[in-house]
Amino acid sequence: MTDERLFQVQRHERLLSELRQHGAVRVRELAHDLGVSELTIRRDIAALAARNLVTRVHGGATLPSQSRPTGRPRQTAATLAIGMVVPSLDFYWPPIVTGARAAAAALGVNLQLRGSSYDPEEDRRQIGRLVAAGQVRGLLLAPSLDGADADRMIDWIGRLPVPTLLVERQPRRRTATPRQIEWVRSDHALGMEIAVQHLHEHGHRRIGLLLAEGSPTSAYLLQGWRTACADLDISEARVVGESVTLDRPGHRRIIQDVLAECRRSRISALIVHSDPHAIRVAQICAEAGLSIPDDLALVSYDDEIAHLGEPALTAIRPPKNHVGRLAVEVMVSRLRDGDRRPAQGVLVAPELVVRQSSLFRVRA
Repeated sequence: MTDERLFQVQRHERLLSELRQHGAVRVRELAHDLGVSELTIRRDIAALAARNLVTRVHGGATLPSQSRPTGRPRQTAATLAIGMVVPSLDFYWPPIVTGARAAAAALGVNLQLRGSSYDPEEDRRQIGRLVAAGQVRGLLLAPSLDGADADRMIDWIGRLPVPTLLVERQPRRRTATPRQIEWVRSDHALGMEIAVQHLHEHGHRRIGLLLAEGSPTSAYLLQGWRTACADLDISEARVVGESVTLDRPGHRRIIQDVLAECRRSRISALIVHSDPHAIRVAQICAEAGLSIPDDLALVSYDDEIAHLGEPALTAIRPPKNHVGRLAVEVMVSRLRDGDRRPAQGVLVAPELVVRQSSLFRVRA
């Protein structure tokens, strides 16, 4: 790797070479490798997309459907090809993709990756292109399942001509489709129970919960929150916010209102989803003269960048790499065993990573 800035033509050649080898690239990683800004890489991708050489996706780019990575082994009669469509090549999903690729390599499977953009129509387009190419025998999918279209999306997926498995998603009910949809996901409800238990063990009885807006994880977190509070008889715990997004103007005021509610309710600990939100809470606490963890203990949910907080944030870490590995393993089992085994749904437990933000123990 060189520290010299590459000329545009050289960057384009490098970007296309990475795509041919891996099928997808991430803006953040390529910018780091080439020693340029992420904005520069985004402009390079836009220029190549205008020439129909790449397809822009959230956080990166993929090859157009007519192109095939040349750095992968050719498919033979003994080689299984599995398609994978994820909603982002940026935040949260890279460890899942890494785990899936590792499992695929270990099992001799050709994994064809496509990126979508948290949009149902884009999900359908990317899935449809993989199916139409006729090269994949199974699909690992993480579609958008929000709102009234969720059941229609599940029904459409269940009627695809190849076996499908949801990654970090789960059908809300048994489907009426000819083939039941399998799934592998993090047990986010259990992760929330672990977070509440950790704070309870440190003497906290007034615990708040702040959820990110529009996340498919929020419903599971709320379920785990209610279970933990009931099991531990924490009657004064409360949800202090369910609609925070850092992309919306006024998010600072929302967080300030949350902290004001914590003070009014004498809340001593706060669980926040996700890391960027938790770090923003910590920043606003510092500006307001609140000490973490002395005045307010803080636990984040995701552990993507929680260690970068000031102080470093205790976090629940979903088992993303393991989810990716298991997704491939379960799909390969389905393709090799056929209908001889029942459909599977797999929950994988998160883990607690303790750092400075929750180490203060409430005095009795």
